[in-house]
Amino acid sequence: MEDLPFWKQKTLNEMTGPEWESICDGCGLCCLNKIEEWDSGDIYFTSIRCKLLDSESCRCSSYETRWDFVPDCVQLTKENVDEIPWLPPTCGYRLINEGRDLYWWHPLVSGDPETVHTAGISARGRTVDETGVDVEDYENYLVEWPLTVGDKAPKTPEAAKRRLRKSLRQR
Repeated sequence: MEDLPFWKQKTLNEMTGPEWESICDGCGLCCLNKIEEWDSGDIYFTSIRCKLLDSESCRCSSYETRWDFVPDCVQLTKENVDEIPWLPPTCGYRLINEGRDLYWWHPLVSGDPETVHTAGISARGRTVDETGVDVEDYENYLVEWPLTVGDKAPKTPEAAKRRLRKSLRQR
C-alpha cells in the first residue's frame, strides 16, 4: 500500500492542501463560462474563458486573489466536489471522488504538465477571452467538447505522440 501514490491511498477529504491542489490537471475546462437554464437547471459550456485563465498554460493568472477580480468564481472544495455538476468527465477531482484512477496524461501520472495538452484534454487553443464577448452573445459560443474531450483522447502516451507528429506534419 505504501508504494501507491497518495491519490490511491487517500480520499479527497484526507488529502493535504498541496496534495489537493496537485489533483488539478491544468485543463482549464472548469474556467470556461457556462450558461445555466433557470427553469431546468441544465448547464451548457461555452468556449469563452474566464478573463483570468491563461490561454496557453490553462491556469489561473491570479489564483490566490481571483475573487478580487472574479467575485463569482466557484471554488472547488472537498465539501462541494459532489455538488458541482459541471466538472468535466476527465477532472481529477471527479475521478478520485468516484473511486476511479487518474488518466495517463494527468501530470501526477506522467510527470509532465504538458501531457494534458498533448492528449487534447485541455482548453488550449479552443477558447476566446470573455472580455471580448458581450454576455448577450454567450449563446453563440455553446460547445459540447468540454463534456466529450476524453472520448477522443489517445489511450496511451505513444498514441498521443503519433497524433501530435501527424498534426505537425499537416501544418
